[in-house]
Amino acid sequence: LSLEWRSVLDLGTGTGAILLTLLAEKPHAIGLGTDISEAALVVARRNAAAYGIETRFTRSDWLDDVEGQFDLVVSNPPYLAQSEMADVAPELQLWEPHSALTDGGDGLSAYRAICAGIRKHLSPQGMLLVEIGWQQACAVSQIFATAGADVQVHRDLDGRDRVIRAVFR
Repeated sequence: LSLEWRSVLDLGTGTGAILLTLLAEKPHAIGLGTDISEAALVVARRNAAAYGIETRFTRSDWLDDVEGQFDLVVSNPPYLAQSEMADVAPELQLWEPHSALTDGGDGLSAYRAICAGIRKHLSPQGMLLVEIGWQQACAVSQIFATAGADVQVHRDLDGRDRVIRAVFR
């Protein structure tokens, strides 16, 4: 929230929690939330209406149907590898859609897809913030650094690597 931005794109918005929180804190900003799940977008729209937050939502597979540039792009993608799913808390497996937790592979496919198309959607001083699994900092940093981004890893309150900040040169 201390960063300078006037527009935000939330990729894989789900319920809209991240996008709506950001827009509630910066009411003059504009936002777009995308998700491949129409059911998730219904929930996100309902949540936006309940909190009186004006924003747009659209169905998109990551950046496929996104138009425009944004100062801030955020995402909490499905980052668990399929091999980690057996260790997921039962309540998450019960309530979260499987596709919101894992890509069914190595847990990195969303980062690859985002990286492949992000440049044309970032404003000149724009930045990307993505949540990662606590053991993915090196792999995700490498994906973005290889594409020319300056990368920073931020830790959560438990001291685990949790967020990658990427600024593309």
